[in-house]
Formats: sequence, structure tokens, C-alpha cells
Amino acid sequence: MTGNDYFNSSIQGLTTAQAQLLQQQWGFNVIQSNTSHRWLKKLWGTVKEPMFVLLSIACLLYFILGNTWEGSVMSVALLIISAISLYQEIKSDKAMSRLVKLSATKINVIRDGRVQSLDEEALVPGDIIQLEEGMTIPADVVVLQFNDLTINESAITGESLPVDKTEKAGSNKLYQGTTINSGKCVARVTATGNHTVLGKVGKAVMAYHPAITPLQRQVNTFVKRMSFFGMAGFAILFFTNLFRGIDLPNSLLFALTLAMSAIPEEIPVAFSSFMALGAYKLSKRGIICRRPQMMESLGEISVLCFDKTGTLTQNEMEVAWVYDHATYQLVECTHTPSVAANVIRYAKLASEQQPFDAMEIAIGNQYLHYNDAAFDNAAMIHEYPLGGTPPMMTHVYTLHNQTMAAAKGAVERIIRVCKLSGAHQNMISGIATGLANKGCRVLGVAYAVHDHQNFPENQDDYHWQLAGLLALYDPPKPGVASSIAHFTKAGIAVKMLTGDHGATAVTIGKKVGISQNNTFYTGQQVMDMDEDALNKAVQTEAIFARMFPEAKLRVITALKKNGQLIGMTGDGVNDAPALQAADIGIAMGRRGTGTAQQAADLIVTDDQLEHMVTAIEEGRKVLSNFKKALRYILSIHIPIILTAAIPVIAGWQYANVFGPVHVIFLELIMGPTCSLFFENEPAEEGIMHLPPIRQGGTIMTKREMAVSVSQGLVIASTLLGTYYVLMQQNAGVAITRTMVFITLLLCNLFLTFVNRSFVHSFFTTLHYKNNLIPVIVSASLLLITVLLFIPPVQHLFMMTTLNPIQIFICIVLAFISISWIEVYKKIRRYKTSQ
Repeated sequence: MTGNDYFNSSIQGLTTAQAQLLQQQWGFNVIQSNTSHRWLKKLWGTVKEPMFVLLSIACLLYFILGNTWEGSVMSVALLIISAISLYQEIKSDKAMSRLVKLSATKINVIRDGRVQSLDEEALVPGDIIQLEEGMTIPADVVVLQFNDLTINESAITGESLPVDKTEKAGSNKLYQGTTINSGKCVARVTATGNHTVLGKVGKAVMAYHPAITPLQRQVNTFVKRMSFFGMAGFAILFFTNLFRGIDLPNSLLFALTLAMSAIPEEIPVAFSSFMALGAYKLSKRGIICRRPQMMESLGEISVLCFDKTGTLTQNEMEVAWVYDHATYQLVECTHTPSVAANVIRYAKLASEQQPFDAMEIAIGNQYLHYNDAAFDNAAMIHEYPLGGTPPMMTHVYTLHNQTMAAAKGAVERIIRVCKLSGAHQNMISGIATGLANKGCRVLGVAYAVHDHQNFPENQDDYHWQLAGLLALYDPPKPGVASSIAHFTKAGIAVKMLTGDHGATAVTIGKKVGISQNNTFYTGQQVMDMDEDALNKAVQTEAIFARMFPEAKLRVITALKKNGQLIGMTGDGVNDAPALQAADIGIAMGRRGTGTAQQAADLIVTDDQLEHMVTAIEEGRKVLSNFKKALRYILSIHIPIILTAAIPVIAGWQYANVFGPVHVIFLELIMGPTCSLFFENEPAEEGIMHLPPIRQGGTIMTKREMAVSVSQGLVIASTLLGTYYVLMQQNAGVAITRTMVFITLLLCNLFLTFVNRSFVHSFFTTLHYKNNLIPVIVSASLLLITVLLFIPPVQHLFMMTTLNPIQIFICIVLAFISISWIEVYKKIRRYKTSQ
């Protein structure tokens, strides 16, 4: 298939009415998984959680002891906590579903005699679709028309070598999930959804099973350690109470109180919620995060590797200069100099007849000024796809009653195949470097007359003659320099990995602020370096030119070995290995191929680099807020555990003031605070001026751990001190329990607000917008009021009414035990300013 045959106007495709009927018959083009037991699995996942098991045992013990009212209330509370957990899961799942829909691929479908862009799930058997290089086949199809078509069928066969395809029987079937390695085609859909080969053999991914990230591993370890301490405390309290003469059910009940208070069951739920909702928020801003766990990596990213064309530049090229080797003239194309005619014509012959690459479109536009009937009517009889290092491509035509080959490619390659003399090589290289220094992409153009019937196996083997050079200018995108400056301020190293000439890369690098040096490494130099030399090179150099897939992959691997977390942009089939090797693969939504987008973790839908600034800021915000939630949970669990354990171990008069009902009440407050309030926090001021979090570090630094543990210990000391003084004054167990519990609730409320930042003061964070602040404050005060003044609730919690002075004492004690952190923040700000 050549020329305009790519879409033959005689192909009408289905009508809309026919497509609707076929969709009713065959359904959507989606491989359906068995979701009938999904809700049961979610329910079972909640039931087997340690907290659910402990609460269920506590409920049972209350009923055994005859405390029907307490048991009933505990049962209701158990249902509420389970509902909150399920709500968070459902919320995360909905965010994931929206992300899947947003990342759906658009397919050009011929319906009603015209090309329409539809979601791939809308395809039905009989649809006529257009496919091209880099796309993943959306359904089983047969080829109707093709051009240079090869397919990677590894998704079906496991064989990675590309397979040639034609419209002939036996080689015309393409299967869903395979990838177009090269070329393009028009094809008819034969099967969709579960009726495809992929659907029948069950190789599609039915459920999302992401790999466990470093942060997830640290969270799981943290939860396991806390659970271990809880179980150890359970054993100690259980046997201590038994030894002191408390009956078995009550000993078990009080021991369960400690175990329940130690298990931070909010944390895993919070992690999933933070990541999924963060990814969904990004999607609304034009960045599709295909794996929510990548939010973690976005917050830790330390190196960004960009290609040049279309990412840093506008990908809107125009031919700026032409060098004609026949006349040795270099001319600027501000007008249409006749001396440029042959170079432009041969460059056009060496381009795709239906170009989609910006460079070839620019050549085609320039050719309109030099069109020639003989060149227009030349029939292509053979072609060599873009290949080699550095690359070139060749088309062979019948032209002027002879066989003529036209090639274009990297200047170094064209010089080599033309076998120029040393003097001419130096001259052409000098001209090319001069044009590259202007920021132009420079191509060599050559032609050859072929006198033999058979075509050479290798395109280098023609008797090439140099036609000249083309210099195409692609200006930097507006705003790119500002984005690069943001990355630099955030401590993120920026590197350019491009296939362009080194001088071109250096010039563009200077314009956008990547590097002010004139140095660069080439792909071949990268491949020739030993490991130690490469590790040093990737640390010090920002520009890598004449890069090819293997060289890009080696640079990414070396950066990762140096302990960096890498983001890599790419748009072509050949970029897929580097995108997969990077910690975060980033594809462009408009110009990226299907293969690149499938290999990527992030898709920037409008190709605007400033959205990467947004993505990294959101990633840092998610990590920062999750850490705040984690530190809050750690700080508030410590006083609960110690207040439940120390009086029993020390043999105090009022040994067991907290029971399961108190702990479950706290869980009803702490769960939403952890998962909802902190997730809703805005990014802190200056978050993009901080260095990236180092990959592989602990979930909290030693300083952060020390501060959070200190917060918990100070609160615990306040509660235990109050506990002890009241006990010594024989205030009674009801007054003691009430004052300690109310003080703890107030500490929890104050802690929520001071933990909004560990740098900025409470008064600064009051200006941070969080719509849940009124909810948290109102709910906390309402619950305290109910506990203090509603008799049935007081009876349930075994508490009593406090007088105004006692309430005031609780407020003062809570304020003092929390407010010291503000002094720490001020000292830290002072040291930072110095």
C-alpha cells in the first residue's frame, strides 16, 4: 500500500446503526473478569483484619459477661469502623476505575464513510480501523491494506522477533495485545473482548496487582512491629490481671484493650487512599498516572531525563537552511532559493509518502515550492526502514527511466556511506556543526543510481553521492525554561538524551537552562565506557547526544546504580526499554506511540512539560501528607498503649481505666483523621524548594521518629501524671477515667492541628485551606460534650460529669502537652535561617 491508498475512499466501514446492533450482540471490546465475588472478597478482606478479629472477640466477651448494652454498642461501632474501611477501599477503587477510563486508547475507525476517533472499547466485529507504528492492536483483525508492516507478537507467542504481515491469507491476522513494530495498515475487526485469542487463552491481566513499593514495605514492617508489641502487651496484661485475681473473661477483655490500642490498622488503608486519590487528582490536571503507587516515586524523583524533540521543543519544524554540495552553497530558506531544489527533492523522496513525523512534514511543506512532475510521479519500488547507528533510511524509485535511491539520515552516517575524502568530510562536518550551533537538527541527504536488478541487502551498499544538508529548526516550547528552573530549585538534576547532533543538543540545552557547558557525550561513547567511567559521566554530564535505545538504557541503568530515582520521557517504540527501566516512565499523550504509552507510568496528555512540575509537586504533597498522618498515628497510639499498660503493670489502685469501648471510640476518631483529614491537606509552602527524599531511606528519619515519639511520650506523661495525682487524691475511678479520657481526646484534637506542619507554626497553618477542619473540630467537641453530659453515654463509658474547673484543667493539660512542639518548630526555623 502506498500513497493515498492508506485510506481508500471506497472503504465505507459500518454505519452507526450497524455498529450499535453489533455492540448489543457482542458487547463492549473489554476482556471481562469474573467480578461476581468481588464484594465477598472485599468483605472477607475486612473481616480477616486483626482489628476486626479483636473487636469481635471483645463484643463476644461483653455478651458472655452479661454486659448486653456494651456488647451491642461495640457491635454497632464494629460495623461503623468496617464501613469506614470499606468506604475508603471503594473510594480508592472508583479513583482507579476513573484512571483506567482516562488512559483508554483512541482508535481511528471508519464509520459512515469517514474517519472517527473512538475509544477502543467501542469497537465491534466488522469495524474498519487504521493502525500505525507503535500502536497496540485493540482487537483481533485481518489486514486489508498495509505498508512495511511488522508485528511484535510476544504478548501471544512469547517470541520477541518482529513478524512480517501482509494482506495475503496466512499472514494477514493480527491479534489483540500485540504491537505494531513498524509500518501501518488498514484492517477489519474480526473479534472483540473475550472472543479474541487473548481473551480465550486468558493472558489478559484480570486484576491490578502492582508490585510492592519500598514505602509499602516500610509501612508493612511498621504495622507488623506495632502489632508485635500489641501482642506482647496483650500477653503481659492478660497474665498480670489473672495473677492479681481478675477473672478470665475480664482479664482477656482488658488485655484486648492494649492489643487493640497498639495495632495501627488505619495506616494501610490510608496508604492506598492517599496514592489512589493523589493519582486521580493528577488525572484531572492532564496527567494520567497508570499506577497509583507511582505517586510515591514522584515524590522521591531525583533525576529527570528528557528527549529533545516535542518535549523540550515545539515539534513544529521548518526547513531553515540548505547546503547544496553540487554548488558548495549554504542558503537560508527565508525565500525559495533555486539552489536548494535538488536537496529538497531527494529529501522528499527519502521521506514517508504520508508523513506523520514533524521533520518529514516540514520537508514536504518545503517541497511544495520545488515540486517537479517527474519526482511527483516517481514510483517507489523498494525501501529500507530507518535503522543503523546513527540512523538513516532509504527509498528506491523508478525515476527518469532508471532506478534511483534517495536517503536521508544522520550527517555522520551519510558522510560515511558517501565515502567522501578527508578534506570533504571535514568541510561537511564543519558546516553541520555550524548549523547545529544555531539549534537546528541537521540531516544529510544522498542519492544513488542503481544499475542492477537485485537490491543490496544493506542500504549502505549503494554508490551514494552527497546531495547536501538540511537544517530544520524546532524552537523550544514556551515555558520550558521556567519548568527546568523549577526542577533545579527542587534539587532534581535534569538531563537531555537525544538522537540529535551534539551541537544542536548543547544549543537547545543552553536555551532551556539544562546546561551552560559546551560538553556532551555521544551514544557510542556511552557504549564504549567501562562501568566506573560511565557512573562518573552520568553524574557530571547533562547532555547526551546521538543516543540510540541501547545507549539510553545504559545511561538509565548507571543513574539507578548511583542511587538516583529516575524519570524518563519517551515517545517512540524504541524508547520502550528505557521507559520500562526508569523508575517512572513518562510518555506524551499527543505524539507518543501506543508502545511508549503502554510502557510508561505517567502520560502527559497535552505534552506540556509544566505539568511534570505539577506532578512532582503532587507526589511530594502526597508523601508529605502521608508521613504527617503516620506521625500522628504513632504519636497518639503511644499514650493510649502506655495509659492502658503501665497502671496494670505498676499495680495502681485504678488499674484498668480504659476498656475496649474507649479504644473503639478513639478508632472512630483516628481513622477518618488519618485517612481523610491529612489526605485533604494542601502542599506546604516551599515544598518544591526542598531536595528530593532519598530513595531507599526509612519511612521516617531518626529526627522525625524522635520528635513523634517524644510527642507521644509527653502526652502519655501528662495522662499518667493526671491519673496518678487523682488516684492519690482518692478522686474515684469515674472522675479519674473521665479526666484522663477527655484530656486524651483534647490532645488528639490539638495534635491534629500542630502536626499539619513540622516547620511552620500553628498560626501559619491556620491559613492552609482544608474543608475538613470544621468537620473535625465540630465532631470532636460534639463527642466530648456527649461524653460529659449525656447520662446513657456516660454509663456506657463508665464516666461522670466534670465541673467547669475540671474541664478547664483538662484543656490546659492538653494544651501544654501539645504546644511544646511549637517551640521546637521555632528553633528549627531559626537554625534554618542562619
